[in-house]
Amino acid sequence: MRKLLGALLAFSSLFVAVGPAFAHHAITSEFDPTKSFTITGVLTRLEWTNPHSYFFVTVKEDGKDVEYMFEGYPPVALHRAGITKADWKIGETVTVTAVSPKDGSKKLGFARTIKYQDGHVLVFRNAGE
Repeated sequence: MRKLLGALLAFSSLFVAVGPAFAHHAITSEFDPTKSFTITGVLTRLEWTNPHSYFFVTVKEDGKDVEYMFEGYPPVALHRAGITKADWKIGETVTVTAVSPKDGSKKLGFARTIKYQDGHVLVFRNAGE
């Protein structure tokens, strides 16, 4: 009986530890890969976090600063693709192409590309395609 109880406890602990990994959603659950948009502004902030990275770009709209937030892949996936934290040039003007959210939220997207003024481009896998 003790062995069975111990096995059940071990299984339960393992399930609790890895359960959230199965809850991760596909990009297409929140974003529509058939709709995209492009903006140009200043890269102001990077959140190099799991399970997704985020970066922020400030754009002038009607004379006012408006902040856009872009979701990206986790740092480990970006690193495997050759993109490191050092590649992000905070304060530089960038052009971002992103996938639009399904709920119609403004100023939010899932990044596809970031193009710097010097011509180099950070390319993310085509989100949702």
